[in-house]
Amino acid sequence: MTLYNILLAAQVPVPRDLPLPLPLPHGVLVVLLVLSFLAHILFINLMVGGSILTLWSEIKGLKDKDYDVFSQELASTITVNKSMAVVLGVAPLLSINTLYTVYFYSANALTGLFWIAIIPLTTIAFLLTYAHKYSWNILSSNKALHISMMAISVAIFLFIPFIFLTNINLMLFPEKWNTIEGFLDALLLPNVFPRYLHFIFASLAITGLFVFWYFGRKKYEFEQHFTTLTRYEIRKKAYSLTLMASVVQFLIGPVVLLTLPTKGMSWQMVLTILIGAAFSIPALYWIWKGVTGPAENIATNFKKVASVLTITVICMGSGRHLYRATALAPHQKLVAEATKVYQAEVKKATAEANLPGNKKAVSDDAGQTIFETKCSACHAMDMKVVGPPVTEMVEIYKGNQVALQDWIRAPGKKRADAPQMPALGLSEQELKEVSEYILKQGK
Repeated sequence: MTLYNILLAAQVPVPRDLPLPLPLPHGVLVVLLVLSFLAHILFINLMVGGSILTLWSEIKGLKDKDYDVFSQELASTITVNKSMAVVLGVAPLLSINTLYTVYFYSANALTGLFWIAIIPLTTIAFLLTYAHKYSWNILSSNKALHISMMAISVAIFLFIPFIFLTNINLMLFPEKWNTIEGFLDALLLPNVFPRYLHFIFASLAITGLFVFWYFGRKKYEFEQHFTTLTRYEIRKKAYSLTLMASVVQFLIGPVVLLTLPTKGMSWQMVLTILIGAAFSIPALYWIWKGVTGPAENIATNFKKVASVLTITVICMGSGRHLYRATALAPHQKLVAEATKVYQAEVKKATAEANLPGNKKAVSDDAGQTIFETKCSACHAMDMKVVGPPVTEMVEIYKGNQVALQDWIRAPGKKRADAPQMPALGLSEQELKEVSEYILKQGK
């Protein structure tokens, strides 16, 4: 073990992994994770950016009817993009669970209720977008209520990425797991806010391109919907939004890179990001030419813009994965070593238990088995891992087995330097056996 790994292990909890084979080759899972996540995030961008633009245009529509029409048209796409985002989110979720099980679930546990809150928050936002979409005519005389529906949806859509980015970011910091006390602590880790701003402006940039395409379709009967706004004006505004948001992304990009801890940096990752950024430059030039050139030429380079920006997005997604893989590699090695040692111990204990005359010892050691399978990931005999060592438990509960059982049955949080212990769901017999085993260690 290298000196770095020794220092890392001294301050970082090193849980055991599940010694199970991957369902697919590692490389295939990585490609699936990157590509499926990019497809998922595309529709997330459209949902978030579309909601923001819908809210803005409906407010502007209070004075200009055409903007209200524009808002209604755009609102009709949000629920579709939302459904696509949900469906396409399954593959990356399963992929990251498989590739980074220990890290993903540790981050989930540490962000706690906020991570779980994504489900009710998303449900509320989705229901409000449907209500907003289908009550347009019903609430035409009560615009304040109708706009409020979308405003609440936008607020939720803007908050959920904070939770997601905080959780995904926390995966990269196993050395912080002992000190993080919930979502607000994790929110202050490096890179969350720059990545969040980058995501918001990416949503606006992609939404601008979507609006440009959507209202530029030949089969879209533009003149039947709008009276004062022209197709060119809307497409020019959409292109301008993409240009402005992309320029801001260019400015935020270096901040995102500089706030990333150096432990995940590699020349492959930096080169991939730079290639992606280089591909976006001609796209911005073509957009600028479309905005400033003759009206009839505004869509001349649209397909080229979409193509090179797709390459940019793929490079950015690949660079993100390269950073994650590099940052977690040392800790993954420690986890693999801990898992290997544990498997050897299990194999040895099983062999000894099966020797003649050891059958009674197996039943006598039921508490030890429960401790090793349920508790040892966080508790060692005489050193602090995540929670206190067994020797400290013996000091606290010596002669009071019932109190120890009560704590294990319904644990809380006592220590500022350790996360709250989760409930283990043990039966009364298991509680008796494991508490007896723990207290025996003091004899």
